[in-house]
Amino acid sequence: MFKGMGDMAKMMKTAKDMQEKMGELQEEMSNITVIGESGAGLVKATATAKGDLVALDIDSSIFHPDEKEVVEDLILAAIKDAQAKAADRSQREMAKLTEGLGLPADMKLPF
Repeated sequence: MFKGMGDMAKMMKTAKDMQEKMGELQEEMSNITVIGESGAGLVKATATAKGDLVALDIDSSIFHPDEKEVVEDLILAAIKDAQAKAADRSQREMAKLTEGLGLPADMKLPF
């Protein structure tokens, strides 16, 4: 019976450690940036690993009044690319954190 208590204490400590590491990782994710591109790099969107858009860079060579829709499409494509890269980076960072816990590699965490 006492052995079970020791296992429970160990499990609680592991959970507390994991919670602390998750807090640290969430903070780190705000500092990690990824860059999404479209139009062969003419439009670049920078986002944090949390998915927050922080910058947009548009090459001035694409500003032609008759190509407004093309520019808008390129901007959206760059933002979507940045968001996809942010989601991928976030998953990789979470995987690093959880790999020692024996969780399935494809398990989605609720945060």
